[in-house]
Amino acid sequence: MYHLSRLPNGLIVATAEMPHMASVAVGLWVGVGGRYEPDRISGVAHFIEHLMFKGTRRRTAKEISEAVEGVGGYLNAFTTEENTCFHARAHANRLVDLLDVLVDMFLHSRFSPADIAKERDVIKEEIAMYRDQPQQIVQELLHETLWPNHALGRPLTGTGKTLDHIHRANLLEFFRANYAAPNCLLVVAGSCRHADVLRAFRKFAETFPAGKKPSFAPVKTQQSAPAVRLHTRKTEQTQLALGIRTCSRHDERRHALRVLNAILGESMSSRLFQILREDKGLAYSVYSSWAFMEDTGALTISAGLDLEDLQKSLRIIARELRRLADTPVGAAELRRARDYVVGQMELALEGTENQMNWVGESLLGYGKIIAPAEAKQRLVRVTAAEVRNAAGDFFRPERLNLALVSPLARSATLGKFLRW
Repeated sequence: MYHLSRLPNGLIVATAEMPHMASVAVGLWVGVGGRYEPDRISGVAHFIEHLMFKGTRRRTAKEISEAVEGVGGYLNAFTTEENTCFHARAHANRLVDLLDVLVDMFLHSRFSPADIAKERDVIKEEIAMYRDQPQQIVQELLHETLWPNHALGRPLTGTGKTLDHIHRANLLEFFRANYAAPNCLLVVAGSCRHADVLRAFRKFAETFPAGKKPSFAPVKTQQSAPAVRLHTRKTEQTQLALGIRTCSRHDERRHALRVLNAILGESMSSRLFQILREDKGLAYSVYSSWAFMEDTGALTISAGLDLEDLQKSLRIIARELRRLADTPVGAAELRRARDYVVGQMELALEGTENQMNWVGESLLGYGKIIAPAEAKQRLVRVTAAEVRNAAGDFFRPERLNLALVSPLARSATLGKFLRW
């Protein structure tokens, strides 16, 4: 199903052949994101992502959209801490059209001063929109707390101040330094053949600039006690985000943490959902999630609740964290959690877009395509002892970071709920 070719200029072409599908999802990936940015111009990768939709030498912004949407397709992009992806999806017989549009955006965007000025204001409006969303504020506050004085602690959008420091010369300098052939890959998933994709893309690939892969500052942590950060705001509901610093994507304990996350709060049958919502009625929204990066990671517990229930909820969360570290998970609960994680993966990978993301993330994160069957086999082998050991390793006070968006004016007493 998976095929991989490395072109002479270092650019990788990968395919996930799904002949039963009618469509193809095409992703043009670059191994650069928010953590590669200098502090003064943070948000520059996201800014570049926006500008690539604003027009090229051949197409206006409207013509870019029409070239894909006019054939019934879909076009978008996203920027993460470590990657950026420009992607499109349409019927398989439109593959060459999608390639032409994506490469045109990627290599021939104008970065005109007028577009830069307009898009700077657009991104500021995007930031203002997020500032009206307490759920977004609490996550950004948590990242600042998890990774203080580091690029991972900054918002991917940048800030109003950093956006004002980003000018055309900064954009072009960052682009030329990072968006080079050895740092790029093309992924196509769906009704395609690898040989046909290679043939169609080869003429585009030759125009990608030479260069090298960039580097970033590693995470260095000196935390010795729980940290609490508070954003005081008049809200009807307190937003809570508890971040637990874990491990990188290369650490074998990540498999146990994925199963542990399913047990803790990933689904409606998880412990936190059942206790905080179903049994106690303390929260409408409560869930946990994981993130693994090159040299660090985090497990995050998020909830929206009444301020009066904050301390009670923190006690319950802390109790459940300790229970996972102290008491082995039962066989039936472990089996359900493993089946849930594997089942969710299988459902997601039925689609072309998720297959494209799987391949792109695998190649940029591990330097190879990890077969889903291999990942599933490892998850199925996770034991109760591995789950307990991972909880014991990471559920420690010096790894806990609490962020709150709340009417609460002081947070001095909350740290006691995170110590044991």
